[in-house]
Amino acid sequence: MTRAAPVPAPVLPAPVPLRRRRRPNLAAWALGAYVVLFLAFIVAPIAAVVLVSFSSASFITFPIPGYTLRWYWRILEYRPFLEAMWVSIEVALASTVLAAMLGVPAALALARSRSAFAAVIANLLLAPITVPAIVLGLALLYFLASLSLGLSLTALVIAHTVAGIPYVTRTVLAVYRALPPDLEEASAVLGATRWQTFRYTTLPLVRPGVFAGGLFAVLTSLDNLPLSFFFGSATTNTLPVVMLSYMENQFDPSIAAVSTVQMLIAIVALVVTDRVYGIEKLTAA
Repeated sequence: MTRAAPVPAPVLPAPVPLRRRRRPNLAAWALGAYVVLFLAFIVAPIAAVVLVSFSSASFITFPIPGYTLRWYWRILEYRPFLEAMWVSIEVALASTVLAAMLGVPAALALARSRSAFAAVIANLLLAPITVPAIVLGLALLYFLASLSLGLSLTALVIAHTVAGIPYVTRTVLAVYRALPPDLEEASAVLGATRWQTFRYTTLPLVRPGVFAGGLFAVLTSLDNLPLSFFFGSATTNTLPVVMLSYMENQFDPSIAAVSTVQMLIAIVALVVTDRVYGIEKLTAA
């Protein structure tokens, strides 16, 4: 008698795992809200200045009653604005070049020095940033007056150079310290002189630091009011000084228009730098 084949047991489908409902991450939401509020706190005053520059009112008011471009024409009509803007650009470029000529060699010397005194000098180079600008301006005024420079364009350029040296020095110092010294040693082994090593090896490697420090020095010089106020005269007033003097007598939206032009210059400089050189290269190393 033959036995019947056993009937296989039915295969049951695998149980579907129950999806747990994700709890909202309150910390992430709180952090996101904080970032949004912080950005709004920074951007809102700037946006208000730009908006007021198009106001049709004869005085600064918010919200604005209408839109017009006459305050931008006011910049072209009021000659002190244009003259002061050219003075600011000349002083910013001249002081940045001098700051690079003085700050780059100092940074290269301090970066490779093993002396404890070099660290002290590197910290002292930050003094123009740590000291209040009013104190620095007053000290430079007395010092340069003793050299018979007085209120002149030369004195103004020197003052802005002193304020720009820390930016160039610190950025070049950070970039140069991150570079291995083997590259310069290899250049010397291959027969290059010190000048050739500096020109063809060291300078291209520290160029991001020089460019970044110079960019910070230019932007700081264009916006520097305390130092410019001490050394300003009828022919050497910078744009921030003229704007302050203008606001003492009038309070129309032309000040907002000038401020918008200043911000536009800074934005254009950053965009051109990013397109030509690359902001990511400035922050390398």
